[in-house]
Amino acid sequence: MLETERELIMITNREADVLLLLAGGCSYGQIALRLGISVHTVGTHVKNCYRKLGVRRAAHAVARAAELELMPERLSSV
Repeated sequence: MLETERELIMITNREADVLLLLAGGCSYGQIALRLGISVHTVGTHVKNCYRKLGVRRAAHAVARAAELELMPERLSSV
């Protein structure tokens, strides 16, 4: 079932980068600086991840993305 779920959940490279940085303990402000985007945009990416992954908390989003092998080992855009 995980393979099917992974195929259905399409997170963008930027969303994956945000999740990876969240997993590393970065705040929204730190993520924004690292990726060169606004804090508001970071929040938007996080909300999109929550919706796509069916969760309500950052820790759950990170855990779910890791479970489905959706998180990259390194940043794709920096």
